[in-house]
Amino acid sequence: MPELILDISMSLDGYVAGPNPDLENPLGQGGEGLHEWVLATKAWREAHGHEGGEDGVDSELTAELIGQAGATIMGRHMYSGGAGPWESDPMADGWWGDDPPFHHQVFVLTHQEREPLTLSDTTFNFVTDGIESALDQARAAARDKDIRLGGGGDVAQQYLQAGLLDQMQLHVVPILLGDGVRLFDGDPVGPEGALELTRSGESPTGVVHLAYRAVR
Repeated sequence: MPELILDISMSLDGYVAGPNPDLENPLGQGGEGLHEWVLATKAWREAHGHEGGEDGVDSELTAELIGQAGATIMGRHMYSGGAGPWESDPMADGWWGDDPPFHHQVFVLTHQEREPLTLSDTTFNFVTDGIESALDQARAAARDKDIRLGGGGDVAQQYLQAGLLDQMQLHVVPILLGDGVRLFDGDPVGPEGALELTRSGESPTGVVHLAYRAVR
């Protein structure tokens, strides 16, 4: 069965986005610094249709995570940064333009109903009946690959608290945001809360890559 894998960058003080997000700074103040490491990799640039980029540990890990995903789940804020009716959302077709980098089905958790949107070889499905429904649909779409949980922080917390995550890929970036959206808040890993460390490593950028598997 496809596994649900949270893949997310986090500041050293535990934030996955900075404070005061808006359309110009969807990750909040300082939040873009969480992703500088991956934006520089050859694997990320290739997946987004760009040339160049750096080889090495970061790029190898990025290629691995991209290759294993057969479907993605995300929240409305990660998709467009908006809320409320779609007709008033200036980014209603997402952040990625006409050729999104996913190349598979994406399931967007939202309270606003909408027909699926296909851009190039990516189809965005808008799920209004909860996180378990999104997971069931993503499992059917992923076939023999895994499901990537992209975020944002609120969606990650919902799956953590429900005990539905199989793995976590955390990329701890050496910056301090001081405020914003925390990844771990309240009771994040459900009633058992046991995790097994399956991989750890540091890149030349100072980012520490940690992989955990839920122990059930």
